Amino acid sequence: MEEFAIKDCALATIATGRHAQTLRELRDILRDIHAGCIYHHFWGTLMRPEFYDREYNNDFAAWCHHSLHDSVLAERLAVVDPADYPDLDALRQELIELIDERLDETEVILTARADQLFHFTRSVTVVFDTYRRLSHPSELVTAVPEMSVGSIFYHFIDARRREPIGMDDFRAWLKGFGSEYEPLCDTLAEIDPYFESLFVLRTRLARAFKQHFRPPRPRRSKVKEG
Repeated sequence: MEEFAIKDCALATIATGRHAQTLRELRDILRDIHAGCIYHHFWGTLMRPEFYDREYNNDFAAWCHHSLHDSVLAERLAVVDPADYPDLDALRQELIELIDERLDETEVILTARADQLFHFTRSVTVVFDTYRRLSHPSELVTAVPEMSVGSIFYHFIDARRREPIGMDDFRAWLKGFGSEYEPLCDTLAEIDPYFESLFVLRTRLARAFKQHFRPPRPRRSKVKEG
């Protein structure tokens, strides 16, 4: 098996020049905006140290709550988990349907202030090589807790959109070692990467690796009386 090359990353944002002031404008732009914008406004929030509002943990929900003051739609958008959709176009369609549903419910045209427009933004993932290499899965026990949150994002989240494998780098690497690591892969597959911070996600991953490689407890020998 090839060694596991630990990478780090950062997101460089790119302005698209498109913005929305009303919910209808947001819906109309969503129909044809680059899919990378949708990725950025969902997953990109995890890489922003200043993004503390995990109740509205994507930019669309946060904007509806803070700028349009539409708590109903904000809550509906906040529970959308991008990991549940096969691709970004399916996620795009879900957003449009939720907004259309809300537009049908109310005749009030909510408008954001001129200084609170929704600015559609894309991001480019800039990858750095840490030059640290792992040769055996057991090394993940000590390596994962020491990884930066950028490494966690790159290997556990961003990897899922890379073809042709389409899964996180940890599982992709472990599968090369045979069926012995299938239970661990199943555990990793059950971890939802979206609704918690990258710091919490790193802790959950570290715990999963530690529990898998924990040595079995020695059996206590029974002492016969008499």
